[in-house]
Amino acid sequence: MPDIEALRAAIRVSPDNVPLLILYAEACLGEFQVEEARKSFERALAVDENHAGAQLGIARCLHLAGDISGAVVRAEGVLAKHPGEATAWLLLSRLAMAEGREKEAAEHYWKAVGLDKGMRDESIEKDLRFPPPEPESEEPERVRVFSGRGSDEPDLDSIAELERPRLSFSDVGGMSAIKDEIRMKIIHPLKNAELFRAYGKSAGGGVLLYGPPGCGKTLLARATAGEIEANFMAIGIHQILDMYLGNSERNLHGLFELAREHAPAVLFFDEVDALAADRRDLRQSAGRTLINQFLAEMDGSVSSNENVLIIAATNAPWHIDPAFRRPGRFDRILFVPPPDEDAREAIIGVLAKSKPVTGLDGRALAKRTKDFSGADLKAMFDLATEKCLARAMREGRVVPIGMADLTAAARDLKPTTRAWFESAKNYAIYANQGGFYDDVLQFLGIRR
Repeated sequence: MPDIEALRAAIRVSPDNVPLLILYAEACLGEFQVEEARKSFERALAVDENHAGAQLGIARCLHLAGDISGAVVRAEGVLAKHPGEATAWLLLSRLAMAEGREKEAAEHYWKAVGLDKGMRDESIEKDLRFPPPEPESEEPERVRVFSGRGSDEPDLDSIAELERPRLSFSDVGGMSAIKDEIRMKIIHPLKNAELFRAYGKSAGGGVLLYGPPGCGKTLLARATAGEIEANFMAIGIHQILDMYLGNSERNLHGLFELAREHAPAVLFFDEVDALAADRRDLRQSAGRTLINQFLAEMDGSVSSNENVLIIAATNAPWHIDPAFRRPGRFDRILFVPPPDEDAREAIIGVLAKSKPVTGLDGRALAKRTKDFSGADLKAMFDLATEKCLARAMREGRVVPIGMADLTAAARDLKPTTRAWFESAKNYAIYANQGGFYDDVLQFLGIRR
């Protein structure tokens, strides 16, 4: 990195040298001297008001200072004049990711890469859940499900999008036993279809993932689709339930039909207990007919489910109708525990990427966060970030997040998984017909 003092001396000699001002600003950013960097970028703009690099530099300074909206305005201002500026698209991608707008972040990132292949960044691509757009179509493929407004009028707000996840099992830390089960149930039948048919086994079926919230069930489902290069559909309850009689069943059927038309496909139902509740608890509820429809779709009695893979996730498996556990439906029921130490270290590394972290010891932090879920680890980073931001605003400079900040945040948080295990332990001990919850007992070290 250029010596900051030497650059200051050079600027005193040549105060209107724009490349020198930009170089000095970049050196300041490298030392987290954000305010000094911004002043240098502004001096460059005073000389050349259309300098895109200086405009983007100010946007980066705003980003580091926590002013995401201001950074977005600056970056969009550059693109209004220079729509082919790949660096601006890449910055917009990072800004969208910082605010949780994952789809928009992916669109901006692939736009940047399309303009300049040198913009590719493996660390960013690992975090993206949306693949690059297909050359023949810029819009993801969609199916529209019906509302109660009429038998042939679609509800434009309720759509399901087909994705092609770029994740694979290598992006998911730990969970080796679960991965092996999914390979046998899903991956090997697809890659060795003739061999499995010889044994009377077809590709398809269902896998139910259960465990405490925030432990990577959704990530595992996406990675499974990525492993087999299959289409992926994440189904939420809002895409199915409808206030008008019969429409919920039609919506569910439409989603299964889309998956069948675009097989191999993975249908992922998050919080499936909301759609597959125990019918004994529903009595006269219209939800009973929706459950019956769900069972019929899974059985393939409506249409063939060859190469359609159904993965569901739940935090409350004890609320699911027992009929869903019958062979041919969710006949692989897998416990997803909190991430182990290796997985926690990998998650910590990912969470640290987009923040000014210094002196990080991922292994030491992983040892201090036993039983933390992925969501708990994110909360730890959020808490440490808030405290450093408060100091940064008081001192008027970027305050890096250090190990002491993260360790203090970890001490202040309690793993949310423990409350789940308190409930699960009771079911595992007193309502464990057929050994359904043996994995929970094993994880807790309880012998039956």
